[in-house]
Amino acid sequence: MSTSRAKAFEEVLDREPKFMEEPKRRVSEYFGEFTFHLDKMRECLTEEAYKVVKSAVEHGTPVDRTHADQIATAMKDWAISQGATHYTHWFQPLTGSTAEKHDGFFKPIGPGKAIERFEGDLLVQQEPDASSFPHGGIRNTFEARGYTAWDPTSPAFVIGKTLCIPTVFISYTGEALDYKMPLLKALQAVGNAAKDVCQYFDKNVTNVKPTLGWEQEYFLIDSALFNARPDLVLTGRAVFGHAPAKGQQLDDHYFGSIPERATAFMKEFEYESHLLGIPVTTRHNEVAPNQFECAPMFEEVNVANDHNLLLMDVMEKVARKHNFRVLLHEKPFAGINGSGKHNNWSLGTNTGVNLLQPGKNPKSNMQFLTFFINTIKAIHDNADLLRASIASASNDHRLGANEAPPAIISVFIGTQLTKMLDDLEKNIKAGKMTPEDKTELKLSIGKIPELLLDNTDRNRTSPFAFTGNKFEFRAVGSSANCAQAMTVLNTIVANQLIEFKKHVDTQIAQGEKKDEAILRELQVLIKESKKIRFEGNGYSEEWVKEAAKRGLSNLKDTPRALDVWTQKATKKLFNGLDILNEVEIEARHEIELENYILKLQIEGRVIGDLAVNHIIPAAIEYQNVLLENVEGLISVLGEKEGRKAATMQINNIKAISRHVNELNDLVKQMIEERKKARDMENTRDKAYAYCDNVKTMFDDIRYHADKLEIMVDDDMWPLPKLRELLFTK
Repeated sequence: MSTSRAKAFEEVLDREPKFMEEPKRRVSEYFGEFTFHLDKMRECLTEEAYKVVKSAVEHGTPVDRTHADQIATAMKDWAISQGATHYTHWFQPLTGSTAEKHDGFFKPIGPGKAIERFEGDLLVQQEPDASSFPHGGIRNTFEARGYTAWDPTSPAFVIGKTLCIPTVFISYTGEALDYKMPLLKALQAVGNAAKDVCQYFDKNVTNVKPTLGWEQEYFLIDSALFNARPDLVLTGRAVFGHAPAKGQQLDDHYFGSIPERATAFMKEFEYESHLLGIPVTTRHNEVAPNQFECAPMFEEVNVANDHNLLLMDVMEKVARKHNFRVLLHEKPFAGINGSGKHNNWSLGTNTGVNLLQPGKNPKSNMQFLTFFINTIKAIHDNADLLRASIASASNDHRLGANEAPPAIISVFIGTQLTKMLDDLEKNIKAGKMTPEDKTELKLSIGKIPELLLDNTDRNRTSPFAFTGNKFEFRAVGSSANCAQAMTVLNTIVANQLIEFKKHVDTQIAQGEKKDEAILRELQVLIKESKKIRFEGNGYSEEWVKEAAKRGLSNLKDTPRALDVWTQKATKKLFNGLDILNEVEIEARHEIELENYILKLQIEGRVIGDLAVNHIIPAAIEYQNVLLENVEGLISVLGEKEGRKAATMQINNIKAISRHVNELNDLVKQMIEERKKARDMENTRDKAYAYCDNVKTMFDDIRYHADKLEIMVDDDMWPLPKLRELLFTK
């Protein structure tokens, strides 16, 4: 075994589970202890200040300077009581991760004297250096100014010794430089649109908030083995590695007994999560070896997204303490399942109603149908935009790989609801509805809960599936910031609800009864969105052909998927709802293309380095061993008998030479294509070149490297193998 592999395994053999001391309190007693939520504010603030911040949280009203000073002082005192010495504005730049700059609470007031200080202006707004964050051409490089502004709808929290204050991040000229600002605007848009539609059914609805429940999939790899794989360290995935004899084909890992070391890690990161108010409740083994999943209770989308980003950070920190590394890449290992982050989305009202859950009477079920059908229509009209929202270099490896939803966006609703929509489409008659027609429709609509009881199966091949009381957007990648997908989803649903209400109001103004106007408009939407509904196997070739017949897009790679951002309809949609202006949209398109290019550039460099400096030398070293063996046999047995005795060795020498030469030639060709792509000035052309001319060579290079892996003596192979990475507990 190579020195690096041997050393790595020595470390692994010494591992023992590091169980934390079990807390002596129930979770309910310490949940949210490190979070400055509304209940804590009630204890710390005057009644007037509490009402101001509560209104800001629930209705988005601004906080004036006087009350901001009171809130800041209370927040500082609480944070210091939790051991905090610093504070930071915690924001989400367009890098895909979070960012923070820590400042101390203390302020010198004289020789040898200081006080703890934190005032309203420091809470509400700060000015971090924005020069090195992605901006897509919004600013010149020398224009470093950017602003972070407090988001009171997401509670501040203490992690370590730092008070973290969730904020938006904007440029000097006001454009959003982050994921949170557009998300907040999209949530407000869909909330207002949904509230207006709810007035048809319940005048008591004054507030609607979208909810999100994410499911986070990930791999756990021993840190020693991880560090011995430069590709995992630098790209998050194994760019080389022959598939082990056993993978996931026995289905013995899925929902199996959780390994002891993994359990110890899970218990600690769940404990840390609960202290931070992250409602993680579920953990289990996933399909692939060493793959796991955790999931929380549903929360309001903005808070849920913040919690997911925070959880990924907590997981990484806790994993290091347990000598693990967390892999969040969508496809870290070839031949087994990749990882996603299913986004379960719904809409909830201030009256406690889930708008995507059927009720107990025809009226509530009519409301359900209204939001259910409008969501499907929104997906139908904006499928390419939804596809663009989950596009990335890493997710391209997963989508359509017979384990994840395909790149073709479709909606699964189940056979019973499909039949019901088909019946509604046919049975709403022209002209005024008779009392008998209304009675028949009410009886049919009243049966929706019963239909769903018999329709609880899930279609794991669907990218967007209805699962009883929510839609599950399954195509979101495991490393992604949910805000991107949630911004798009809530925007398109808001736009569709606005259009729906406009058409219904027009019919009512023309003398149509409200219920009839709603039903007729729903009938139109059912007809117009029918082609997006699909109940079959999304992995099949038949579906690819059928989708093409229906006119559905199959955007298999990121550059082509991202082109939708440049379309006039996209700009009109986001600009019309005041979520993203044209400058911000073009900037995001540019940033995502640049990110795609850089990811492939890094992967290409890692592939070249491993092939030339690790794999080829190991293959030649083993080839020399074989040559010595052949020469020894010939010297002992003579030319004829020696060669006959060395037939296997000679064949292996030839095969190794063939694969080494092919590998070396392909790496050279890949480097040349990379140079051509690098020198292109237009970002879109460059992304297409990396996609079509550079990335396409990765699998060919891998083929020869993986062939060498099964030919070279195991003791000489320089990299931990997939069987070791995946089956070492």
